[in-house]
Amino acid sequence: MEKNGTAWVDLSISPAYQARYPGVAFGLTLISDCLPVTDATGFEQHRRGLLRKMRKRETLAGISARIDLYDRFFRNFGFDCPLPGHLKRTVLSGFPRYNLMVDAHFMAEMCAGILVAVTDHDRIEGALTLDVAQSGEVCAGMGGRRFTTVEGEIVLRDERDIICVLCQGADEKTRVRDDTRNVLFYSYAVPGIEGVHLGEGLGVAAEVMTRFGGGNIKGLAVFEGT
Repeated sequence: MEKNGTAWVDLSISPAYQARYPGVAFGLTLISDCLPVTDATGFEQHRRGLLRKMRKRETLAGISARIDLYDRFFRNFGFDCPLPGHLKRTVLSGFPRYNLMVDAHFMAEMCAGILVAVTDHDRIEGALTLDVAQSGEVCAGMGGRRFTTVEGEIVLRDERDIICVLCQGADEKTRVRDDTRNVLFYSYAVPGIEGVHLGEGLGVAAEVMTRFGGGNIKGLAVFEGT
């Protein structure tokens, strides 16, 4: 098991992942002491600026190409990828509005053309492992859903449970809530997606949480899966 931990996160990449997905990156950023939006007017201006940038023809072409790679990867495992639908709605109607943490997650995805998850860091139990699922493992998904893994799916585990299945979704245990203060955003690549795009998207989320939620960046790292 290869250890890739830093002072702010304890992450291992399993031999099974390295063998099946060599060089396929994974990124994380941890933002501490976050609050609800502190400057609604400034946040709205920031959202509009990011939206204008992502809608530019050349930028949007790159985002669309990366989302197509995720879509093909999901379909190989028999699942629909949510990113194409999110992109279409964002181009037509702008970023969705939920709360600051979830908004930051959607903005990161759409601005970089990558898949991002947002989670309550304090609800993670122990160290994290990026791994490959065996057939028939079970994850208690968000909203009471039950995820049953397909052999070869990419999963993120803590020391007790699978907390996210790439092609199916994140778990209920670690979802962000109104009282979440320490927020972990993480992003999976799939074959063909370069790690630099994970860093770009996670940077968008980190900037939102620090500028408009008063948070502090504990770290941002992209691991190349080797």
